[in-house]
Amino acid sequence: MANVKNPREAYTRGVPVDLARLETLVDARFLSLIEREQIHDLRSRGESMRAIARALGRSPSTISRELCRNTATTVGYLPYAAHRLAASRRPRQRTRKLECRRGLRSYVEGKLRKRWSPEQISNRLVKDFPDDQRMRVSTETIYQAIYIQSRGALKREIAAAMRRGRTTRKPRRDPAQRTSRFVDPMISITERPAEADDRAIPGHWEGDLIVGTMSRSAIGTLVERSSRFVTLVHLHHDHTAETVRDGLVKTVAQLPATLRRSLTWDQGAEMSGHVSFRVATDMDVYFCDPASPWQRGSNENTNGLLRQYFPKATDLSRHTPDELQQVAAELNARPRKSLGWDTPAERLRALLEPS
Repeated sequence: MANVKNPREAYTRGVPVDLARLETLVDARFLSLIEREQIHDLRSRGESMRAIARALGRSPSTISRELCRNTATTVGYLPYAAHRLAASRRPRQRTRKLECRRGLRSYVEGKLRKRWSPEQISNRLVKDFPDDQRMRVSTETIYQAIYIQSRGALKREIAAAMRRGRTTRKPRRDPAQRTSRFVDPMISITERPAEADDRAIPGHWEGDLIVGTMSRSAIGTLVERSSRFVTLVHLHHDHTAETVRDGLVKTVAQLPATLRRSLTWDQGAEMSGHVSFRVATDMDVYFCDPASPWQRGSNENTNGLLRQYFPKATDLSRHTPDELQQVAAELNARPRKSLGWDTPAERLRALLEPS
């Protein structure tokens, strides 16, 4: 594209465009070659811009701009010519801030050698040079200058002086590609039966742990979704997967069969024994999405109420099973607004009584 001021001349004068750039799919936001072929075909049939936009699932303004900017020949809009024009405009050569501003570069280099973080440098510039807008650089720009060596970045020894000692950027894991904590596959909450979602049928529970000081002790909490009935699980000295599983099995075994339908839990490692729990109790276990506590809102609300009895940063192992049962009984006898001021015990009793 050298010596071509107008990108349209790339087609008319035969200037070549990098094929790799031409064939690269940048992002779904940008029109692809296939879409440009569709635009050409629909336009040839006399379709309006709005009709073309509907067919492609695009905005009419996108189609209008495409036809205006990338019609390069006298015979009208051609998809391959349009795609070449779009690809020719893609690269934007510019000089990076830390390459062209020597004073700013020297300041950044000096502070990096003193073990300052890029964030500290970026914010301190405002204090040290309040009236000089040229002495400004973002945290991300400094990081890019450190790690992208091929683009005239800071010296490699500067990168080695970084607090973490890395010379390359650490990739961040996509939350959608999380590694499962469990060997056995989990059943997602999206597969939970509809009867559990509408709270019409009792027997669907939400569970979690409330943890004591230094995460050394815990109490298991179970809440029935229809009635908000609370059951507490005594965990002796730890909350490993085996201890939690055995405590849940023992607690659930005391419930009538009609109240053993399903259990919803978060993706905590303490439920890695969910398969053996299901075998022992005949209750399916469903897991919430990562970082989605609202998917078991009844349990979250109950855990907040329980903190009145079991404050944070206390040793929860000192509470006996009888004490846990007494606290659960007190909560189950407390009227709830969500139940029309019935108590959980009253609501559960009404659900279990034959009509």
